[in-house]
Amino acid sequence: MELKNQSSSTSGFILLGLSSNPHLQKPLFAIFLSMYLVTLVGNMLIILAIRSDSRLHTPMYFFLSNLSFMDICFTTVVVPKMLVNLLSETKGISYVGCLVQMYFFMAFGNTDSYLLAAMAIDRLVAICNPLHYDVAMRPRHCLLMLLSSCTISHLHALFRVLLMSRLSFCASHVIKHFFCDTQPVLKLSCSDTTSSQIVVMTETLAVIVTPFLCILFSYLRIIGTVLRIPSAAGKWKAFSTCGSHLTIVALFYGSVIYVYFRPLSMYSVVKDRVATVMYTVVTPMLNPFIYSLRNKDMKRGLRKLRDRIHS
Repeated sequence: MELKNQSSSTSGFILLGLSSNPHLQKPLFAIFLSMYLVTLVGNMLIILAIRSDSRLHTPMYFFLSNLSFMDICFTTVVVPKMLVNLLSETKGISYVGCLVQMYFFMAFGNTDSYLLAAMAIDRLVAICNPLHYDVAMRPRHCLLMLLSSCTISHLHALFRVLLMSRLSFCASHVIKHFFCDTQPVLKLSCSDTTSSQIVVMTETLAVIVTPFLCILFSYLRIIGTVLRIPSAAGKWKAFSTCGSHLTIVALFYGSVIYVYFRPLSMYSVVKDRVATVMYTVVTPMLNPFIYSLRNKDMKRGLRKLRDRIHS
């Protein structure tokens, strides 16, 4: 079957999914539907709790509420289509649908990473320059950081999709993944992808590593400042405000770096599926728990939201 992006009659791709074993389709459907619902409910509760409690109207929780919203969007780009395909025999996705999914996946995913960087900057200013916190993290600056995160991420996604749209697909049209991601789609192209791989790797390096380095620099400064605090209680109090954020950063960037910062020749279907599930499904699901279980302010906000609902 010949499949080219120039052709208007293209029938699209087939998404192989998480497993080709027919006996696993329904169990996988039940598992990922449950995880998706937990993600939606958990992140929505975080958003509502922050909006309903005036004491949570601070820069840190402003970024957290937007991170929760992006997590809902991010996982919604991937999981519903995966659930449909688990119960479908065709498991198809149109060429345009594939590019659209790829665009929003990268746009929301990169916005997530920039919001994590913004939250690291918030902690940096709060711990290292507390007297300048109100000025540095004023609402206007926070909104500007949010808009910049979204703009850069969407421009990156647009550039990547335009690059992928120039490729031709001739031999196989089976994507060995559960959604349209860059590496699996590049594997199918019958065009010369050498230049595309170099551009993708370079551009990904710039877009993903920039917020990661920002987070790394922020925490190196934070660690240096905290170590100079004389009391153990003071050190623990400062570090405790960063624990939840560091956990999410480790989960998100650990799997992202594993998937995207390797040559195409080292691409492994099974290992990449597992790593991708981590940051597309597991991390967005765990975010509300990580940020609420050890956070007194969030617990108070959630209790206040519960009381409002009951009343």
